[in-house]
Amino acid sequence: QVQAVESGGGLVQVGGSLRVSCTASGTIFSSFVMGWYRRAPGKQRELVARITSDGATTYADSVKGRFTIARDNAKNTVYLQMDSLEPEDTAVYYCNTVPTGFIAWGQGTQVTVSS
Repeated sequence: QVQAVESGGGLVQVGGSLRVSCTASGTIFSSFVMGWYRRAPGKQRELVARITSDGATTYADSVKGRFTIARDNAKNTVYLQMDSLEPEDTAVYYCNTVPTGFIAWGQGTQVTVSS
């Protein structure tokens, strides 16, 4: 089964920036709407950004104007540029299809925002 592999997380101060990346092997990647999800401590996983195969994007209200999702179908990769980070953005970030169920969840990448 195709699995997502996330990378690029880390520790950053409030107001800082990070870019996380996700690759998903296999030829189905370009056909799907892809999304970045996150799970904060004690909370359920939530969808924060999504991008269609032709590049149309939507964002959760909590990240709108601060996060930017992009994809490179030739590289089977989706990115999430995170700017003006806040402590509330601390979470494990995952990518997957939207809706889910077509590829396996990866391990995610931890993003920690310190105040």
